[in-house]
Amino acid sequence: MGRYGSGTIFISSCNLLCIFCQNYDISHLAEGTEVEPEQVAAMMLHLAEMGCHNINFVTPSHVIPQIIEALVPAIEQGLEVPLVFNSGGYDSKETLQLLDGIFDIYMPDFKFWDGKWADRFCNAPNYREVATEAIKEMHRQVGDLVLDKEGIAVKGLLVRHLVMPEQVAGTREIMEFLAREISPNTYVNVMDQYRPCGSADKDEFINRRLTSREYRNAVDATKRAGLTRLDPRERPRLVFRF
Repeated sequence: MGRYGSGTIFISSCNLLCIFCQNYDISHLAEGTEVEPEQVAAMMLHLAEMGCHNINFVTPSHVIPQIIEALVPAIEQGLEVPLVFNSGGYDSKETLQLLDGIFDIYMPDFKFWDGKWADRFCNAPNYREVATEAIKEMHRQVGDLVLDKEGIAVKGLLVRHLVMPEQVAGTREIMEFLAREISPNTYVNVMDQYRPCGSADKDEFINRRLTSREYRNAVDATKRAGLTRLDPRERPRLVFRF
């Protein structure tokens, strides 16, 4: 959302190597260029000068110390736009506690409810346990998502959920958790753009695109859970961007 977009910085590698990742070359193959903290600071300042509404770190979980180091010179040189922590939701509570007061917006995925599927697709059988604690801590720090008068996010929690074939993501259970244990005002992006990237085409459960009925059922389950703050750009192919 917003006229000038999000100042996105993709981090190579990932702490959650999903076999269906749509950025497989970055997450699995670690494509990218090694940079020093001063260079990252310069990137942030340049994006802010271009008018970007925020600085959006994608998959930053494994490089938290380096990001904090880069933020010091960036802030000293006048960086003021909101900072976004854009992760797969597989973040330790202890690490997130170190970030209290640093990031303005948390934008985690909540990928799977059932550990069986998280193990199969991400080699993370404890994904649900980690993600629920992480999202609770994120919400404790920044609260529900706050938008300015132009509809631009300035602070708070936004949870993304990628609907997947055969209901393997556990949409109903995830939405009930968010409404019951986080907040009924949680802003949720129910995403329908799943396609079998990476090595997902070799798996019998997720080797196809999502059907329109599967997506409608997921949206209905979200509303039945009591969540009303859904991304308003609902359409046959929903894509979310700041």
